[in-house]
Amino acid sequence: MPDPRANRFVRSHLKMRHLVLLVELGRHGSILHAAEAAHLTQPAASKLLAELEHALGVALFERLPRGVQATRYGEVMVRRAGAALAEMDAAHQEVMELQSGLSGRVAVGTVMTPSTGLLPEAIRLLRQTHPRVQVAISVDNSKPLIQRLRTGELDLVIGRILDGESAMELYFEPITDEPHSLIVRAGHPLLIRAELRLEELARQAWIIPPYGSILRDRLTALFLSQGLDQPMEAIETTALPVITSLLCGSDMLVALPQELVQSELDAGLLAVLPFELGLRMDAYGIVTRKQHQLSPGAEAMLVALRRIAWQRYGRPAEARAGV
Repeated sequence: MPDPRANRFVRSHLKMRHLVLLVELGRHGSILHAAEAAHLTQPAASKLLAELEHALGVALFERLPRGVQATRYGEVMVRRAGAALAEMDAAHQEVMELQSGLSGRVAVGTVMTPSTGLLPEAIRLLRQTHPRVQVAISVDNSKPLIQRLRTGELDLVIGRILDGESAMELYFEPITDEPHSLIVRAGHPLLIRAELRLEELARQAWIIPPYGSILRDRLTALFLSQGLDQPMEAIETTALPVITSLLCGSDMLVALPQELVQSELDAGLLAVLPFELGLRMDAYGIVTRKQHQLSPGAEAMLVALRRIAWQRYGRPAEARAGV
């Protein structure tokens, strides 16, 4: 049963400009800059914030000497305000689509591996039937993508849900996992070795992802479990063009899904070292928000992704599977 207190708050106190101000405060961390972005004066912005805090009975932002910082209550309100504004944007887009036929814009976030195969194929399929739908793509790690999905900046994410708090708000449709291989240039000296040991590989020059990524953590755990130090000579990057260029021009090595560099493997530019790392990432999948109706364009993108996932990996995503 809906909480009547919540209804009173929304109907009697909450206005659109409150939502806009909350989002800008979360973005800028400054009442002055948030007021400018929301086209308000600073006194007006301070009054709106005070109204919200009085109505809720909690402090939403901590006033600091240089700006403001959201409290735990403020973080909730900023995130929900962003989602509410995104819903209104989506409603406007959907009305426009209904007026002019299926068009509009869908924002998709993806981790790296599906960005090179699954997603481009799904977009090509989408364009066959809905050429007017514009697709905006963001490639990043799962954590920031999921945060942007929760605030409504993205319609869909192809990635992983890494924390329980997010899982309560999201649907996850598993697609496949990511076995990783050691990739080197063709003609690399290690390719002719009959037997390789992790101890020797640890002394090589590596290309590794930055701290905070799942793969970096698992590579670190792999070396430590064998009593080895991490590679001393390493380049940190997740940019695939940089990775392939470094590999082709040096004796560096990298742990990647073969799918990411299949064209270079087929062309004989790169090769797979005969060494089993034993690294498999958790399954990635299609992530959407619960209690959110996708726009027609986003729904068409979802259908295309499911169809290509079935064709590539031999099983369909489990439609709207709750986590």
